[in-house]
Amino acid sequence: MAPFRSIAIVIPVLDEAESLPVLLEEIRSVMTGLPYQWEVVVVDDGSRDESADLARRLGARVLRSARNHGKAAALQAGFDHTDADVVVTLDGDLQDDPAEIPNLLHALRDVDLVSGWKQERQDPWGKRAQSRLFGGAVRLLSGVRLHDFNCGIKAYRREVLETIRLYGGLHRLTPVLAHNAGFEVAEIPVHHRPREHGRSHYGIARAIRGPLDLATVLFLGRFSYRPLHFFGLAGLGIGLAGMGIALYLSWLRLVLGETIGDRPLLLFSVLMILAGLQLFSIGLLGEMMLATSRPRGSLFRELGPQPTESDQSGSESA
Repeated sequence: MAPFRSIAIVIPVLDEAESLPVLLEEIRSVMTGLPYQWEVVVVDDGSRDESADLARRLGARVLRSARNHGKAAALQAGFDHTDADVVVTLDGDLQDDPAEIPNLLHALRDVDLVSGWKQERQDPWGKRAQSRLFGGAVRLLSGVRLHDFNCGIKAYRREVLETIRLYGGLHRLTPVLAHNAGFEVAEIPVHHRPREHGRSHYGIARAIRGPLDLATVLFLGRFSYRPLHFFGLAGLGIGLAGMGIALYLSWLRLVLGETIGDRPLLLFSVLMILAGLQLFSIGLLGEMMLATSRPRGSLFRELGPQPTESDQSGSESA
């Protein structure tokens, strides 16, 4: 893995003016002792308090939107506005402990993305239960064996952020997006603190949007490079079923002499054949768009030379 020299801490906030002074001071205390260039990027996602002005007075870079766009959009804005080698994300409510940043950076030496695992989560039982159900579904369907997908504290190498794109609610599934893109993902336990100020911005709507976001990620991961395998197979199955019904009705009409013009099954078979043709056509169009728009070589990265024994011993002594 290539070494890194610069770190950006990206913090999406929404009405977190009470927490920001403490959080930024804790980050400063931790980062001052590390041998990296670093900066803090606060992304104000439509706060109605003085979060943006306060963060700017405290020395952070501040991005601000007049309205709320969601955490994924805020994180993506922070990623786009920094060129640091590594980006660490933290929530602005003080529940993520900045003291974990050195541990994340240490783990990031061997992988591309490190996600936190809140082993002792300081949240209401309903939120914990919802996250466990969602995490279990993600592990089962994606094959990414992490304990905690909802943890806000993560560390990304620049290559990951140049490959994935966040929108909607995909911020909860960045390890899956990175894994699907061929990057190595790891997880470390992190300290999680109880909320001291404000209120949680997540409600029951999150339980509804989560499965939809998961379906999006699974589709993109499995079929974004072969859309015909998804739409074509579905279209072929529906079309063949419609053809089978049509052949059955033809047999009734031609062999048994029965009237089929007033049967709903006839209309149903025609609709199935047309739907199958449409789905197959969508798959072909997707393949054509993929062939003309996909940049070459985007799936593979060149590995550096194998380190020699002297290099390894030198790094261990350092």
